[in-house]
Amino acid sequence: MTDGEAYTLADEIVARARIHAREVVDEYELAVDLGALEWEVSTRARRRAGACRWYADREVATIVLARKAYEAYEWSAFAEIVRHELVHAWEFQEFGESGHGSRFRERAAALEAPRYCEAFTEPRYVLQCLTADCDWRAKRHRASKPVKSPDQYRCGACSGALEVEHAASGRTWTTASGYGGAKAALGDDW
Repeated sequence: MTDGEAYTLADEIVARARIHAREVVDEYELAVDLGALEWEVSTRARRRAGACRWYADREVATIVLARKAYEAYEWSAFAEIVRHELVHAWEFQEFGESGHGSRFRERAAALEAPRYCEAFTEPRYVLQCLTADCDWRAKRHRASKPVKSPDQYRCGACSGALEVEHAASGRTWTTASGYGGAKAALGDDW
């Protein structure tokens, strides 16, 4: 930073994550090349607390951390997310691929990193089955195709018809035109 520039929350997140990454690499002898690791902060992410992207052409992994998760979690929980993403970076650097398979689970367990993180924001939409004896539900943060056109999709458990609820308002719809009507009626509250 130069004189007159203020540190941002993104700067804080990246600084803490980098420090923690160095500690993890040293303490757990995790073979991650920190020099080939980039960091970003997402202000848009609502569902994933972190992600690790691999750029094979440059042999660089980029860890993207969600600002909203940092704000919602205590540091100890957020540090677990950093460790989770470091395992992905290790897999990318060592094997050129990464997932949540047995190799990942074993290494994540050794680092006390969760396989998945708890939700840190409320969903904007809830899909639910309309079949009386089916309790299938799915949460969505974005207006995906099933949210916009629920009549084109079926329940994941019983193949029944779907209804979508706009979580903040309670408005529901079962068709694409219902989605459009709810969006228009809510205006700025959408």
